[in-house]
Amino acid sequence: MYHVHHHISGQPQPSSSGRTADIFNPALGQVQGRVDLGTVAELDQAVAAAQAAFPAWAAQPSLARARVMFRFLSIVQQRSKALAELIVQEHGKTFPDAMGEVARAIEIIEFATGIPQLMKGEYTDQIARGIDAWSMRQPLGVVAGITPFNFPAMVPMWMFPIALACGNTFILKPSERDPSPSLLMAEWLKEAGLPDGVFNVVQGDKAIVDAILAHPVIQAVSFVGSTPVAEYIYAEGARYGKRVQALGGAKNHLVVMPDADVGQAVDALIGAAYGSAGERCMAISVAVAVGDVADTLVAQLAERVQALRVGEGHQDGAEMGPVVTRMAQQRIEGLIGQGIAEGAVAVVDGRGLRVPGYENGFFVGGTLLDRVTPDMIVYREEIFGPVLCVVRVPDIAAAVKLINDHEYGNGVAVYTRDGGIAREFVRHIQVGMVGVNVPLPVPMAFNSFGGWKRSLFGDHHAYGPEGVRFYTRHKAVMQRWSDSIARGPEFAFPQMT
Repeated sequence: MYHVHHHISGQPQPSSSGRTADIFNPALGQVQGRVDLGTVAELDQAVAAAQAAFPAWAAQPSLARARVMFRFLSIVQQRSKALAELIVQEHGKTFPDAMGEVARAIEIIEFATGIPQLMKGEYTDQIARGIDAWSMRQPLGVVAGITPFNFPAMVPMWMFPIALACGNTFILKPSERDPSPSLLMAEWLKEAGLPDGVFNVVQGDKAIVDAILAHPVIQAVSFVGSTPVAEYIYAEGARYGKRVQALGGAKNHLVVMPDADVGQAVDALIGAAYGSAGERCMAISVAVAVGDVADTLVAQLAERVQALRVGEGHQDGAEMGPVVTRMAQQRIEGLIGQGIAEGAVAVVDGRGLRVPGYENGFFVGGTLLDRVTPDMIVYREEIFGPVLCVVRVPDIAAAVKLINDHEYGNGVAVYTRDGGIAREFVRHIQVGMVGVNVPLPVPMAFNSFGGWKRSLFGDHHAYGPEGVRFYTRHKAVMQRWSDSIARGPEFAFPQMT
């Protein structure tokens, strides 16, 4: 048993609340540790530390902040296995998958090291007689991130490297399901030379989330999670006058055209639907089979799903681990049952899976449901588990309409050999991230990540250039010196002549 505390002003800090939550090993189904659930007073303490640290940190040259990010980058690169081990231990994903998560996190730190270039404004000489003008970007102050269980390292690093590099100070509220990576990252930031108080971690549940949203000093909130919570955070944050970036749920489709390389499409679907046990906001959960490709696609998928190797994250050859909690396991299996009751055909049913040596683990086997229709609950809801639904449509127009009619618009892909079909699909699909023969179109760090419709609440996508804009304010400046100022008052609006 171990105990996970807060990290405030550069130091680990136990909570005074006495309230804790269990941390499970999902593969064993056993409690392995406890995490503090903080109080409003502890959040206030973290915010006070961040507020006190902000002026000096913001006043640092952007190059000085970038050098801290360079040192942090080096530490994460050298010790990535230690971070991945914590992810396996508390989230349950396989070790190679956890290493992949850390690799994507590293890309964001690499982007943040370029902050001197990214913070540059624009300058116009002699915009009018004797007047020069320029723009600049300045940090907001104290900002906060509320992050989910499914990527306990990567999603926080979507946020804080860019926020810190821009000159903000940061409060992280990680998921209580897998909180240990948050403290390791805090320790590494301190080791990299980040001043005390610039980065703080407050563990907790909804009480801390609500306190973050209401706190008058916190200027902006970034969130990743389910759509109902994202919508709540957006509405509450806006009510308190905060800048909010709230990424919600998804129902990602992969369209397989009749001319597609079916073997390639099957490979893509297996990895994208069942990787990380489907606990990804970019997981493909719907295969849209167009025309006469459906029977061939389902037959090949069935063979591959039945052969999936499910096990503990360190087991040789394990392709998929457990889901995060017993409650998640029960919810996923319940949705599978509801889908079958509504008429879906269970080609492969993963309910009741037991892994030898890990019989109490939170495992759900790969599941393939065919002949799913848009009115079924398994199509409407984000399952967030290893379940792939196959919807059959007659043509590409029906596929586009099916996808555009869904409330979510996070990610989508199309597999085809026809460039004209691909081009029209990209232009007309109402989804924020699109792949053509790419199953998981997750943008690189120098782009930005975000969906449309009810997959994103707020104006800014995550990380990349959008992240820099989210964590800074634009300021426009006009300047004229006294020797060029005409004498006497000006009552009319100045003319730029």
